[in-house]
Amino acid sequence: MKRVFSILSVSTIAMTAFAHSQVGKVIRISTDNTDLVLKVGDNNRLYQTYLGPKLLDENDLANLDWAQHAGSDGSVSKRGWEAYSTSGNEDFFEPALGVTHSDGNATTYLYYVDSSEMPVDGGIQTDIRLKDDKYPLEVTLHYVAYQKENVIKTWSDIRHEEKFPVTLSAYASAMLYFNEPSYYLTEFSSDWAKEAQMSSQQLQFGKKVIDTKLGSRAAMHTHPFFEIGLDGPVKEQSGEVLMGTLGWTGNFRFTFEVDNVGNLRVIPGINPYASTYELKSNEVFTTPEFIFTLSYDGAGQGSRNLHDWARKYSLKDGEGSRMTLLNNWENTAFDFNQDILAELMKEAKHLGVDMFLLDDGWFGNKYPRKDDHAGLGDWEVTHDKLPGGIAALVKSANDADVKFGIWIEPEMVNPKSELYEKHPDWVIEQPNRDTYYYRNQLVLDMSNPKVQDYVYGVVDNILTENPDVAYFKWDCNSPITNIYSPYNKDKQGQMYIDHVRGIYNVLRRIKDKYPDVPMMLCSGGGARCDYEALKYFTEFWCSDNTDPVERIYIQWGFSQFFPAKAMAAHVTSWNKNTSVKFRTDVASMCKLGFDIGLQDLNADELAYCQQAIANWKRLQPAIMDGVQYRLVSPYDGNHAAVEYVGESKNMGVLFAYNLSPRFQEKLQRVKLKGLDQTRKYMVKEINLMPEAGSTFAQDGKIFSGDYLMKIGLDVFSNTHNTSMVVELTAQ
Repeated sequence: MKRVFSILSVSTIAMTAFAHSQVGKVIRISTDNTDLVLKVGDNNRLYQTYLGPKLLDENDLANLDWAQHAGSDGSVSKRGWEAYSTSGNEDFFEPALGVTHSDGNATTYLYYVDSSEMPVDGGIQTDIRLKDDKYPLEVTLHYVAYQKENVIKTWSDIRHEEKFPVTLSAYASAMLYFNEPSYYLTEFSSDWAKEAQMSSQQLQFGKKVIDTKLGSRAAMHTHPFFEIGLDGPVKEQSGEVLMGTLGWTGNFRFTFEVDNVGNLRVIPGINPYASTYELKSNEVFTTPEFIFTLSYDGAGQGSRNLHDWARKYSLKDGEGSRMTLLNNWENTAFDFNQDILAELMKEAKHLGVDMFLLDDGWFGNKYPRKDDHAGLGDWEVTHDKLPGGIAALVKSANDADVKFGIWIEPEMVNPKSELYEKHPDWVIEQPNRDTYYYRNQLVLDMSNPKVQDYVYGVVDNILTENPDVAYFKWDCNSPITNIYSPYNKDKQGQMYIDHVRGIYNVLRRIKDKYPDVPMMLCSGGGARCDYEALKYFTEFWCSDNTDPVERIYIQWGFSQFFPAKAMAAHVTSWNKNTSVKFRTDVASMCKLGFDIGLQDLNADELAYCQQAIANWKRLQPAIMDGVQYRLVSPYDGNHAAVEYVGESKNMGVLFAYNLSPRFQEKLQRVKLKGLDQTRKYMVKEINLMPEAGSTFAQDGKIFSGDYLMKIGLDVFSNTHNTSMVVELTAQ
């Protein structure tokens, strides 16, 4: 593979402004498996010279010289692969940074000043300082390499000391370059109930852009992550693949540009659409973190890299346990009262889950929340529905011996609310046009510090008055419409960015005061799913679509980037043509919950659910904290299989699903992964309906790990929408 890139300067520039220039200096950012090598060119600018498998001999770094590329006209191109290319320089393609200086000059050149390294939790952080030679503008590139997990995250700080503000029109988090024969992109499109749908295409000359302009509920149509096959289409278990994701809960943009000689640059960052940012002198503009891994064994290994990294260093309480729960939404919707909820809490205990979660519909008095037309913003208990308030609900939960959690949507407001009547200036809404309502609601202007205090107070007031509230489901059902910030009237170009920063300000305050309270991130389903938000949330809601067949695809897509314990999945009544067993087995691959009334279950189904919950709790070390292997893709046929193996390889769980097999379709054995080939494992079917008995021909038998990985198990059948769960126990 070609991995050396041209970094010859267009001209040699005398760098008198920087006395400590270090032409030829090599900066190595390394994991145990990957090297990203940067080098100071003879023009004192910083270039990428290598990104690929780790070089074993450090002396080889000196051989990463500035190769030249032949142009289509036979000339030699001397453009370099600049680590953070800027607008107005001699590069002809998409820049990472666009600055208009206070005198109107729109060009920027960045020169190397210095760099440093320091240890951080789990890795090494490298900071590289670059400066313009004509203007007092500085960019610091940050890289953290997590050696064991083979993950690198990178972001940038932009600041200046010009007398007047400068305007930022582009501000990417990073730039990465590749020189391969071809590139294949896997993207993740979405909509309500259709999240994380995977599709692939070859990248050809020009730009492919994935972006969102929704502001809030930003990932409703596309998710902030991607995969690129660097030696052919992305495969699960082989081949080289770049997997990247952006930690930003607002508008994002990924630009993939193949240039005139077939090289690829990847530029992730905030979407600058309608977001020209006025940067004051000495203000620091910090870009979101871009997190990526290079896998040399397909997307499966890349996912395992990211899962391991996330649990250790990014996901809130990533190494802690997770609670099972019973939600009331599918059972009652808005139609409940204090007595009904108390009975449901008893059902939660009888079912065997840890917590009862009260969903939408508990708040508002002048405008009670009877449907989605009113009440958002008025976070006080509806007195005639819940006369004892949250305190009575917490007591009922304690009496039932379960925890109590509650739903909120604090960033949103219904026009039919006391909050809107009192503070119309707190709402993102255009002053001189007809208002467009999405789901009968509007978005609060989170750039406003008063709004931030109010939203923080929603959580703080509940927990101050009811410290035993154990969980929050935080929803966000609307994108930003009627785009205008009453707070930043003269800086509308900063609204999208300052809005998201305001959300983070609130979430930081909550986490600082209540570090141990778990929260679910929800956004009309899975429209919020990024690693910056997940610093404050223990899990996210993948989709309102809980049809188990669809969920297999949705969970398959999200699992490319997120560990199972970050993905909430509930058993509901969606698709009653499938069995309760099938629905529960699908949800058991993630953080398990239920949203179903026990009256909808017969005695055998209830007994089955109770046993499945007990099994899930017992197998948490494998499912929540183990290593995941996606064995058979639903995209490839009529079956699916996913395996989890505990870290010590002493336990494992195999989930197998028959979706829509053809008549007398040939059934393949499923070959397992990740076991100790020298150890013996008993295989036992679990999650069986009472009195049903196992149809698994190999049930109770003992095999070597070597056999299971090379020969496999007969876990598929020709029966539609059926499932099998097999426990593996080392002997």
